[in-house]
Parts: sequence; C-alpha cells; structure tokens
Amino acid sequence: MARSTGAFFSDPVQPHSMYEVEVKVPADIEAVAERLAELEAEQVDTVIQTDTYYDAPHRDFAETDEAFRVRRETRKGETNAKVTYKGPLLEAESKSREEFETGVEDGDDIDAIVQHLGFEPAATVRKNRRVYEVREYDVTLDAVDDVGEFVEVERETDGDIEPVREGAYEVLQDLNLDPSDQQRTSYLGMLLSDANE
Repeated sequence: MARSTGAFFSDPVQPHSMYEVEVKVPADIEAVAERLAELEAEQVDTVIQTDTYYDAPHRDFAETDEAFRVRRETRKGETNAKVTYKGPLLEAESKSREEFETGVEDGDDIDAIVQHLGFEPAATVRKNRRVYEVREYDVTLDAVDDVGEFVEVERETDGDIEPVREGAYEVLQDLNLDPSDQQRTSYLGMLLSDANE
C-alpha cells in the first residue's frame, strides 16, 4: 500500500495487540535455579542477549516511556536478530507493556537502516539468560553486565492483564521471592542510572 512520506511516523500500522506482562525482582539466581530444580521446572533456553537501544529523531523515548531496540541472541555459537518496540507501562503493579517484535535476517543491516533514518544508539545492554517454564510462564534468570542478577516472570496476553499479573506473583512466591521487591525500572534505565552516578 502506498504511503505518503509525511505519514511515515504519524499513521502507524494497527496489528493485533499483545501485552507483555512482566514482574522482575533482584535475586540470587543460583538459589532460584536450585528452587526451580526442586519444582522440576523445565529449562527451555540458554541465551546471550545483546540489546542496542535507540533514541528516536521525532520524540524523546525517555519522556514517552517507550523503547526501540535491536536484539542479537546467541545460542550455541549461532546469532539471530530481532527488532522490538515497547510501549509505555500500562499499570503501576507490573512492567506490563504493549509490545511488537519481529525477526530480521541481519542485525547489522537493521542497525544501518535505523541510523540512516535518524535513530541514534543510546546504550547496549548485555545479559546471560536462562529460561524455564513454570505454569505457562517464562521464568528467566538474568545476569546483566554492570547491573546485577534478576529473575523475571512473564507471559504475553491479548486480554485482561490483572489475572496474568496475579499468576506471575504466585510463581514468584513459589520461588521464595517477594513480589513487593519488584523492580519496574528497565535494565536500560538501571544501566544509565548507574552510569550517571
């Protein structure tokens, strides 16, 4: 479909909305791994993620609470890339956001494309991530360079956020973690905050 140049940023595509419901707490990830073993949770993935976050030329993502990134994932020596847009936080009780993500063939090419469009790299977040499945939730054990260790419990939904969030709280409690320790600041925000101190 033809689109005018002026509509590039002002007339977004409206795909089916999915919401990422995520609760993140600081934790000793080895202790949590032991608890997951006790619960006979299945480890489904081990990955190194390198996320390059971009500043936009047309609005301040720090002010709008949005994020745009290119993610490179390395598994067993092979790397693939994804592009992700995350909308503003939807509620105060979790890190729930609207999210759109798609795979790309070449991370370097997409970096070049967005930089030619005026986007500028803001920061890079690198983490080692182990992923487990617990009752339809992804439980990730993250060791984040220059930030620390965290556990995330997350699930996508196209419906009501509240019951999914409450289920995430229950998973945290099963792992002997306290949902009230939740950290709503992103890894990017924590990295930039530490850099400015």
